[in-house]
Amino acid sequence: MRILIVEDETAISAFLKQGLEEESYAVDVADEGKTGLQLALSGDYDLLLLDWALPGLSGIEICRQFRKEFLDIPIIFLTAKDTVDETIFGLQSGANDYVKKPFHFEELLERIRVQLRPKSGEHSTFKLGKIILNTETHQVHKGDQEIILTQKEFALLEYLIRNKGKVCRRMRIIESVWDMHFDYNTGVIDVYINALRKKLKLSEEENYIQTVRGIGYIAKD
Repeated sequence: MRILIVEDETAISAFLKQGLEEESYAVDVADEGKTGLQLALSGDYDLLLLDWALPGLSGIEICRQFRKEFLDIPIIFLTAKDTVDETIFGLQSGANDYVKKPFHFEELLERIRVQLRPKSGEHSTFKLGKIILNTETHQVHKGDQEIILTQKEFALLEYLIRNKGKVCRRMRIIESVWDMHFDYNTGVIDVYINALRKKLKLSEEENYIQTVRGIGYIAKD
């Protein structure tokens, strides 16, 4: 899952980025409104965290313009504006939730999880051969055995399984599991793929994660 933070207070954005990355989210940050809107409109994000008062373009304007293109991607305002009228105005502008500064990170994290929770008709459990991944419990099982993965290994496996049957290009994996500024020419993806294969104890018959030479990887049953 990939989150965009648009926040001009660098101490807050750095704190949020570190905390969310520790929870296995990929995070990008913009410190002014116009850049934030440009990134948001790329459509590469699962959720936006917006400050209200931003240089260049306000969070309200970003929210309104973003909603013209994307109806289903959640937006959470994270702002010092705390009157009832301001809260209502923010929600009426298209936000899904409104968190007032100062805030507790654990509360914000839970609000993010609520917004990213599978919608009605969607599933929290994904299957790849004998492997079962549960996004609600953050657990992976192969048969009766639980496989303990790091947060990044889990995020990588989740991305591959969600895109099962499709070739996942290296750049897209980097953007979704790490962040957009990562050096995609490094061999870090290969290291994590090899670690996944070992932890999942994949036999020759269980070729669930296949290399597409020169391009990336594909998950197949």
